[in-house]
Amino acid sequence: MSDITYDVVVLGGGPGGYVAAIRAAQLGQKTALVEAEALGGVCLNWGCIPSKALLKNAEVVNTLQRGKEFGFAFENLTLDFTVAYQRSRQVSDRLVKGIGSLMRKNKIDVFEGRGVLRSVGEIDVTLNKGGSQIVKAAHIILATGARARGLPGLELDGERIMGYRQAIVQQQAPKKALIVGAGPIGMEFAYVWRSYGAEVTVIEMLPQVLPLEDDEVSAEVAKAFKKMGVNVLTSTRTEGAARTADGVQVKVKHVDSGAESSLDADLVLVATGVRPNSEGIGLETVGVKTNRGGFVEVDEYLRTNVPGIYAIGDLTGKLALAHVGSAQGIVAAEHIAGHETMPLTDEKYIDMPRCTYCNPQVASLGLTEKQARAKGLEIKVGKFPFIANGKALGLGEREGFIKIIADAKYGEILGAHLVGPEVTELLPELVLAKTWELTPDEIARSVHAHPTLSEVLMEAAHGVFGAAIHM
Repeated sequence: MSDITYDVVVLGGGPGGYVAAIRAAQLGQKTALVEAEALGGVCLNWGCIPSKALLKNAEVVNTLQRGKEFGFAFENLTLDFTVAYQRSRQVSDRLVKGIGSLMRKNKIDVFEGRGVLRSVGEIDVTLNKGGSQIVKAAHIILATGARARGLPGLELDGERIMGYRQAIVQQQAPKKALIVGAGPIGMEFAYVWRSYGAEVTVIEMLPQVLPLEDDEVSAEVAKAFKKMGVNVLTSTRTEGAARTADGVQVKVKHVDSGAESSLDADLVLVATGVRPNSEGIGLETVGVKTNRGGFVEVDEYLRTNVPGIYAIGDLTGKLALAHVGSAQGIVAAEHIAGHETMPLTDEKYIDMPRCTYCNPQVASLGLTEKQARAKGLEIKVGKFPFIANGKALGLGEREGFIKIIADAKYGEILGAHLVGPEVTELLPELVLAKTWELTPDEIARSVHAHPTLSEVLMEAAHGVFGAAIHM
């Protein structure tokens, strides 16, 4: 393979990288992929997939603890987090093997090793098996991802102060945990660990949990977490940490009052964002431009400032979500091949689906109500609760609602915010509607099967016009 010049070489095999490679191969491009660790990247190995397996275990645990409601009882319930961990690894391993099969099916050459840009058309790969390989390419797609970011005074040591990658492979739930950051990662781990009996405190510097979500959605989640016994400290920032004989002590300060206190825990999970894996991959060698955060700058087709070099996924800093990286990978591959594609403008990222898989689940797209009003837009809001939905009541999942924000004059969907049972599975209907400029009226006029959770979408759409049927 040393004499081959590929049409496309992808550096990084995560959900952006491997999808880009597959799409390029589908379009007739001779394609290779370089990956230093495991195919599937963080998402399949240490993020999205294993965490969802753990969340399912946590959901089952919570259902068992509601036995009286469902008419069953038992004694001496024992919970084994190690089994939950093992199941999460089995799920992850199975999907990773599947990615390997897809590489072979699409005749994509995989180089297992660490790649560094040697020139605009060459990647120098230090192979895991020993030795090195120069891989030549007409086009290169950078997909090296990102990693957890520590905080001053809370530098990650991987043992007591850790990021999501270390947290996901803990084989025992902590007895007492501090989670810094109430975004999706922090809230998901809080739900899992609390379900297995851990004493959990979530620390968030901003005034609400899930601070990027609609205010009402965040309040609903905070209420549910407090009900299950999670200690939520908003408007609170960390001031540093010190290791103790058997754990960590973290100093915190309330943003408004200035009051300070110390909290003790077995471990601290820092879930406050990511930093790009842009160092040491040769960007300076070829002149690829990055911003002050180290993220690679790209245009709507994912092109960098260097002709022939593209960048996708978390490395771009656009939106650190696996499905966004995959979407970017498809656009980049199609652009390289000269195939018709849909450019990803900055406005497109606002409408990307966003999901948090704790209980209750959260899903959203577009502007929050506060953001829409701050822009001076004239809006109508439709909102409908799950407590009035027959399927939700049958499932015993009554908390939450769906909220649709629409332009008052033209009916354009500006945002949608969902909190409640399986709302991450309900969001795609709204994504489709937003993408193809459907209005709430068209959703309301689409017959939704009864009884289903999706009826709440229809009712919320009716609610935009003050015409919800069952409320």
